[in-house]
Amino acid sequence: MPTVLVPLFEGFEEIEAVTIIDVLRRANIEVTTASLTTNTVMGAHAIAITADKLLDEVDFSQFDAIVLAGGAGTFRLREDPRIAKILIAQANANKLVAAICAAPTVLSAAGLLKGKRATSFPSVKAQMEVGEYLTIPVVVDGKIVTSQGAGTAMLFALKLVEILQSEAIATQLATDMIV
Repeated sequence: MPTVLVPLFEGFEEIEAVTIIDVLRRANIEVTTASLTTNTVMGAHAIAITADKLLDEVDFSQFDAIVLAGGAGTFRLREDPRIAKILIAQANANKLVAAICAAPTVLSAAGLLKGKRATSFPSVKAQMEVGEYLTIPVVVDGKIVTSQGAGTAMLFALKLVEILQSEAIATQLATDMIV
């Protein structure tokens, strides 16, 4: 069973995080949520989520993918040295790294988007150093997947299912959820 880590932080975009977690779990992917600070994390729109673990309790090497939701608090991911360390180690191990909305800026700050194709929420484009910036909902470049925002969260999550499980499972989920 594939394993995915989804870090949670104060001000995360709820639609993005919950869509990622829900869709991946429906696809029989083991998702662990890990908070940067406290067990209960408040999203950008005052929806509280209880994380499975604290980030310091997680063995990062066990995950097939690290997936970042965006949101108004994304700067917290960029400023946390543990996140950059995790992302760089994941990329160096040739494992999947994915980010949506403003979170691709975290990948860029870690140096993972140099020479890569990527997308993000349009307002953070200037904060990213990429090989080629695309304005499409989901961009896959090797082991890096990026997406534009809350409205593209379902497509993003289904693309992750396709990569981590199979196209058939992603297609069946999309049909079942009437996507």
